[in-house]
Amino acid sequence: MKEPDSKPTVKLIDTNGNAFAIIGRVKQALERSGADKEYVDRFVQEAMARDYNHLLSTAMEYVNVT
Repeated sequence: MKEPDSKPTVKLIDTNGNAFAIIGRVKQALERSGADKEYVDRFVQEAMARDYNHLLSTAMEYVNVT
């Protein structure tokens, strides 16, 4: 499993609170930053494991959120 070269920054302000849009943006940022499929899949699985608040806190662990 390869982590990204650096922790990417993702703008979530204009996602209108849509969980799938948040996951999509974080996935895209991780992929662009050099993370492999296994790392990205781990993020998705962890983010979808619980409720919306857990999704947001998981996203903030994997990327810098603006």
